[in-house]
Amino acid sequence: MNSQSLPRRITPGFLLALVVALLAFLARVAAAQQPAADSTLRLSLAEAVRLAAQQSTAVQSARYRVEAAQARVTQTRADLLPNVSGLATERRTTLNSAAAFPIELPVPGIDPNGTVLGPLDVFDARARLNQNVFDASALARVKSAKTGVAAAGAGVGQSADVAAASAANAYLGVLRADAVYLARLQDSTLAADLLRIAQDQLKAGTGVALDVTRARAQLTGARAQLIVARNDRDRTRIDLARTLSLPLVNIELEDSLATLPENVATTEQVALSTALANRNDLRAIELQAQAARQQASAIRAEALPTVGVLADYGLSQRNGRSFLPTYDLGVSLSVPIFDGFRREGRIEEQTSTARDLENRARDLRVQVEADVRTAVLNLASSTEAVAAARERLSLAEQEVAQARERFQAGVSGNADVITAALSLNAARTLLVDALTSYQASRVALARAQGVISTLD
Repeated sequence: MNSQSLPRRITPGFLLALVVALLAFLARVAAAQQPAADSTLRLSLAEAVRLAAQQSTAVQSARYRVEAAQARVTQTRADLLPNVSGLATERRTTLNSAAAFPIELPVPGIDPNGTVLGPLDVFDARARLNQNVFDASALARVKSAKTGVAAAGAGVGQSADVAAASAANAYLGVLRADAVYLARLQDSTLAADLLRIAQDQLKAGTGVALDVTRARAQLTGARAQLIVARNDRDRTRIDLARTLSLPLVNIELEDSLATLPENVATTEQVALSTALANRNDLRAIELQAQAARQQASAIRAEALPTVGVLADYGLSQRNGRSFLPTYDLGVSLSVPIFDGFRREGRIEEQTSTARDLENRARDLRVQVEADVRTAVLNLASSTEAVAAARERLSLAEQEVAQARERFQAGVSGNADVITAALSLNAARTLLVDALTSYQASRVALARAQGVISTLD
């Protein structure tokens, strides 16, 4: 009964519903496996800067270099720690009696010219200890390696500063794209409104077809600019996600060009003092020069005597007999005399490296001063540019309003309105560029001072 009724229930409609349900299930599974693509991330400028400083690829690589430097400290410190080893041997030995007993004694049965003795099966197990008591070179090498760790740590800060500055500029790029898109949207709205007015006047018999054609052309141009602005808005978000080493998530910005801080007051002298105290790249190169000088000192110290102790203790037996303890204790004194001038060559190499790094550090200090002065000048000029751009925007808005009133009153055609609208378009773009330039100058000043990671 059941075997005959089952085929009757499997109808084409049932199979179709089953396939649809299966496809829907697979779609839900695929969507669940890709949460990052559908997720949304809200970011402020400060959060973007800190995120880049923490997780960018360059910063991660710099952290690995710190780990490598710490490993070199462990390696160099090994010269100051005990060296313990164990050894066990099982051997079969034959001896020449004449060589084994250098003092000739009359032994019955042994030829004084030599007889092979053995074979002897011997087992030996022992522990050995070597410890440097005084090694000035090893101490200096450890000190140099620790300075190398500090230099690598400063390199992490330098990489973080570079990543943070890149993230800040990418964030400003998104803000600019958003502001330009909003400006083009306002232009399109104005153009559509002017077209409506021209069409209404044409229908009322107070307007001309030329005004409608001009308005249509203006609206088409505004829409073309809006399309470009929308593409830039989406593209800059992709660039920001890539700069932050993020998957391609939907990014929403909490800041805008209008809400970011303005009027950052600072003097050139204060900014320069802050830069010399906080620039990680300057600190890194100075520490590298210090490590090279310490390495040269370590090589010079190799000419000093080294003192060590050694101990060897173990048990030996001929197989089948009792173990007997044996030991070897001693103090060693090593005095380098001549190594073919190899040490002098190594000293000269490290000294030249230190001089090169010191020369680069001097040049970098000059560059830091130039960066700070340039950033302060740009910040001051961009502040004035923002004020001028806002004034021009205000005047352009007044021009549009006055030309629009004349057009609606039928006193003039829409040519004056379109000209004023183009001027307003340029004024809006000018203000966006001025605000972006100001914020970029603020980022540049923070980068020049070495405080980009604290930017808000």
